[in-house]
Amino acid sequence: NLAQPDDGQSHIFVTEQSGQIYVFSDDPETTHTEVFLDIRDRVSTSGNEEGLLGLAFDIKYSTNGLFYVYYSASSPRRSVLSRFSVNESDPNTADLSSETIILEIPQPYKNHNGGQIAFGPDGYLYIGLGDGGSSGDPMGNAQNVSTLLGTILRIDVRSVSENKSYGIPIDNPFVGINGVREEIWAYGLRNPWRFSFDATTGLLWTGDVGQRKWEEIDIVEMGLNYGWNTMEGGHCFSPANNCDTTNLGLPVAEYDHAEGCSITGGYVYRGGEIPWLLGTYVYGDYCSGKIWGLRYDGDSVIEHSMLLDSNLSITSFGQGLDGKLYVLSRNGGIYRILPNK
Repeated sequence: NLAQPDDGQSHIFVTEQSGQIYVFSDDPETTHTEVFLDIRDRVSTSGNEEGLLGLAFDIKYSTNGLFYVYYSASSPRRSVLSRFSVNESDPNTADLSSETIILEIPQPYKNHNGGQIAFGPDGYLYIGLGDGGSSGDPMGNAQNVSTLLGTILRIDVRSVSENKSYGIPIDNPFVGINGVREEIWAYGLRNPWRFSFDATTGLLWTGDVGQRKWEEIDIVEMGLNYGWNTMEGGHCFSPANNCDTTNLGLPVAEYDHAEGCSITGGYVYRGGEIPWLLGTYVYGDYCSGKIWGLRYDGDSVIEHSMLLDSNLSITSFGQGLDGKLYVLSRNGGIYRILPNK
């Protein structure tokens, strides 16, 4: 994850899966980084998809100094959403003792942990959760709205204090329905690997990692079922469920495993540097390193093409306050998407 809080400090934060967050100045020439937070003692990386997976700064970070992390923990295996505070005397250091655990979700397997967290334009915190793992969703979690797995959640963290849990927005789609988790915003996801909000339209874009053949991009809407494990992308995965697509949220775009094997969702470009890219959703593939862009007119995709073949192992994209796009790679680098010279 790469994140940049609107706190006037012009610094950028990057997470490492092992449990550290680094901070450095927003300057491509910088050679100096500092450790902002080190929670390696709390983070489990026993599965290769486990670790510190999400970071989000509070929308009032400049005044309240609060930020949120999502990480894997062990004994028992679980995902943890917690809140920390920045050190009051040093904006480049977090207060390690300030952790308040907000939510813990049992994880049956070591893969499909989701992990993206982000504040929406409505001020609520959204959390992406995979189906619990293994292969083919053997426990049927993604279609079971009495579990938090296989969903994107929407919660109110403004009410969190030492003795009070998070709130549930009253307009969440399943509020008041018996036996359904009211935190759920949308469900039927396999492993939403990186979602983001378009800064202009407010649309919620996610990449959902496929299994055998299809990687998909969804625009996530309130209360919709995105089909896994009945569907993989727009295709039948489990014929036993008849593959009836009535009332399902179907992908706005997809690609097959000839092009890659694991989607990494990105951002809609809203920067000023690359005028021709404006309004384009930019995303990539972890395995092939290809980066694509698509344009959506509110109804359907009207343009879709490969922007570059990067040869990077793309784990995440990032977006700066100025709209610049960054690519994070397991090859050990942070890259920026630049205009053609």
